[in-house]
Amino acid sequence: MIRGTVSSARIRLLASFLVAIGFGTVALSTSIATPTLQSEGAASGADDDAKAAGIPVSDSDTVANCGSCHAVDDDGRMTRISYMRKSPEGWQWTLRRMVMLNDVELDAPMARDIVRYLSNNHGLAPEEAQPGAFEAERRLLDHDYLDDDTETTCTQCHSMGRVITQRRTEEEWGLLIATHRGLFPYVDFQAFRRTQRSGPADDDDTGHPMDKAIAHLSETFPLETPEWTAWSANRRPARLAGNWAIAGHSPGRGPVYGTVEVSAVNDSDDQFRTEATLTNPRTGITTRRSGRSIVYTGFQWRGRSSTEGDPLGTLREVMFVERDWRTMEGRWFTGAYDEIGLDMTLYRADIPLISGVYPMSLRSDGALNELTIFGANLPSAVTTAEIDLGPGVEVVEVREATDSSIRVLARADDDAAIGKRDVFVGDVGMPEGLVVFDRVDSIRVSPDWSMARLGGEVAPKQLAQFEAFGTSNGPDGEAGTADDLDLGVLEVDWSLEEYSATFNDEDLEYVGTLDDNGLFTPAVDGPNPERVGDRNNIGDVWVVAAYAEAGKARPIRGRSHLVVTVPLYLNWRGWEPGE
Repeated sequence: MIRGTVSSARIRLLASFLVAIGFGTVALSTSIATPTLQSEGAASGADDDAKAAGIPVSDSDTVANCGSCHAVDDDGRMTRISYMRKSPEGWQWTLRRMVMLNDVELDAPMARDIVRYLSNNHGLAPEEAQPGAFEAERRLLDHDYLDDDTETTCTQCHSMGRVITQRRTEEEWGLLIATHRGLFPYVDFQAFRRTQRSGPADDDDTGHPMDKAIAHLSETFPLETPEWTAWSANRRPARLAGNWAIAGHSPGRGPVYGTVEVSAVNDSDDQFRTEATLTNPRTGITTRRSGRSIVYTGFQWRGRSSTEGDPLGTLREVMFVERDWRTMEGRWFTGAYDEIGLDMTLYRADIPLISGVYPMSLRSDGALNELTIFGANLPSAVTTAEIDLGPGVEVVEVREATDSSIRVLARADDDAAIGKRDVFVGDVGMPEGLVVFDRVDSIRVSPDWSMARLGGEVAPKQLAQFEAFGTSNGPDGEAGTADDLDLGVLEVDWSLEEYSATFNDEDLEYVGTLDDNGLFTPAVDGPNPERVGDRNNIGDVWVVAAYAEAGKARPIRGRSHLVVTVPLYLNWRGWEPGE
């Protein structure tokens, strides 16, 4: 163990934390084994600078409900609160912790109002929020953070998304570490106080990981930034009422197109109602969804929509509004672990526009194929001559036309050039809206890897959805080059294969099942008496897609690695602002 002295600044830091979480006034011994943060003189200057940088709290509800623990100074700055900025999810996480651990009493409307105020006035600029969007959108992905030491320290318990969607003073980053140590003492042994070298083995870098993290985070994510200063001066409620066109993708179900009407709630400038009509052309199913949303900080859409007859049921909506208020983009999701979701883009539909074509690819074999052009404000009386799918592609018949979709019969000539085509309906266009190809050269299973969790007894199951995308090698005929063509989702045969990790591996028999649509459902949790050693049903398998391409003796195959693991026994669900 490395021992060090405790500065007066560290003592004040830890004491203020203990008081803040309700332990009262305590006496601290200077013999505590902990690394030194900084000298007392440096700490005093830093404290003065941090206090001067704090953001005053002007909301009476926040002061009334938080002021009993967070003191207000003469300039309206509140301890802790004035020295940090967070996403809406971050502020709700804070309020939930205050309610659970510190006996703060808040009803739902008041909690929503406080989260809204803090998100708007102690929040993030768009440039600050976007890098951590995956956290709010609940995406399962690999995130490679720029600082390995900090990433290793923080990701022992949670993703870096929770970290990079905060901004704090140096003192506040230190207090955050103290909060972790007070509430979760095991982190000292798991990540915080192990000696960690970031350089060569013969260097003198033996600092504790937590101290390295504080130094890095306070420099990289300070309270005051040019982005927040600019956004604070420019921020205003986003005027989003009106009609929008939707272009999305539902993994396992394919593209989704439609329209949504957005209207203000009781003349509010940040709360909206939505009425959406969504069509999945692959399945032919049309659903209507009704929802409510709040837009925080002028750009962060957080909503919920529901419908009858859709197996997805109620969906959480997380989207980011572009500065020109003409585009919104994000994810709508559901599931016990938020694992089932749709990637959605909304376009303001006050002008004619094309949002997509299904199917997105057309084989150059001269055969007739039905295509549907989706959009908004399209001409309902349209002729074949007004629909231009590019050189080598002929529109033979218009079968149906409405203001949101046009269904046609088309064919690509045998000698049509391979590549992307711009699509036009009259003078309304969509760049690269259609792909002309001659053959499927390979398939890609998405995602590249995934994780499912056992459940059904003491915890819910985490499902895993897979789908297969076709690829053409493009005009040059070579795989892996810049002109490769994405052909969209293919109909394939799904199967599981053993991922051999040990001798006599038999995971395939126990981990779960894969349906004809690429949806994996894990087995039940708990020990399995039918398995050797009464082990539970965890394991590794390959998820395999096989596509029969004309002229090929064998199917084209692609695969993805699936890890089936234990349930998430502790789930705090601190990412639901608006409830």
